[in-house]
Amino acid sequence: MKADAFIEILDERALKLIDPEQGFEILAQGFSWTEGPLWLESEQALIFSDIPQNSIFKIDHTGKLSLYLKPSGYTGSTQRGGETGSNALILDQEGHLVLCQHGDRRMARMSASLDDPKPNFETLVDNFEGKRLNSPNDAVYNRHGNLYFTDPPYGLEFGMDDLSKELSFQGVFQMNTDGTLLLLDSLSRPNGIAWSPDEKYLYVANSYPREAVWYRYEQREDGLIHNRTVFFDATEFVGKAGFQGLPDGLKVHSSGVIFATGPGGVWVFDADGTVLARLQTGEATSNCALSTDEKALYLTANSYILKFNLR
Repeated sequence: MKADAFIEILDERALKLIDPEQGFEILAQGFSWTEGPLWLESEQALIFSDIPQNSIFKIDHTGKLSLYLKPSGYTGSTQRGGETGSNALILDQEGHLVLCQHGDRRMARMSASLDDPKPNFETLVDNFEGKRLNSPNDAVYNRHGNLYFTDPPYGLEFGMDDLSKELSFQGVFQMNTDGTLLLLDSLSRPNGIAWSPDEKYLYVANSYPREAVWYRYEQREDGLIHNRTVFFDATEFVGKAGFQGLPDGLKVHSSGVIFATGPGGVWVFDADGTVLARLQTGEATSNCALSTDEKALYLTANSYILKFNLR
């Protein structure tokens, strides 16, 4: 990890959660490209994807690293390149592991328990109106059990130019509990997705260099989202020294504070869009996860897994 990692406090409200003297703890390193961190309270462990390795790894409460699941995102027999593995990992309302599977181009549920994982999967959704999804990237449930996910082309072997791409857009989707799939919006590169604590707002990151933006939607009374607005535009930071990466995964603290990975590391926003702090990792940082007690923030940062303690 680079020596230029540091904590930048931009608003004193950040001090409620962030100790500026706190550093990053390296939990593990040496991976290809890490993503999708998820704290499993029942296992007292962190799991995360290494997308190019088509694997999920686990770090237990003692710090021991082990392979958790392989294959994680591509179960086919034909060799292919690109980002084949799982991306985001979440739990459904019954506590089952749900995976955004790049290689298999679907949202899937693991048909095994968390304490005895096996690469057996049930497809939740793999197409929209008969056309295959691109490669589901990040996902979140709401309190009613509806699944919201983004579908950029990153998991296709040749991205936007892949001949197997069937959809003409990159969607933000809602899958209802009855299996109905709705297209809520399309963006250039939809990525991270998260609800505000009261589920009044849905935040979606867009990972396009010329449109490096976090968007915010309002939820209507019928449960659909509307009124997309720019929550924060980070396009001017893309490509600057020390600002590796793009808007990517994000998590929302129970206080409403948003931890959003983006150029340079983790951007910490108040619910009104004010930048409270930046946790500069010095690495392209893809995603983050909060522990159940919200005292730890786990980061997938390129080849590293990092931990940052919160107040």
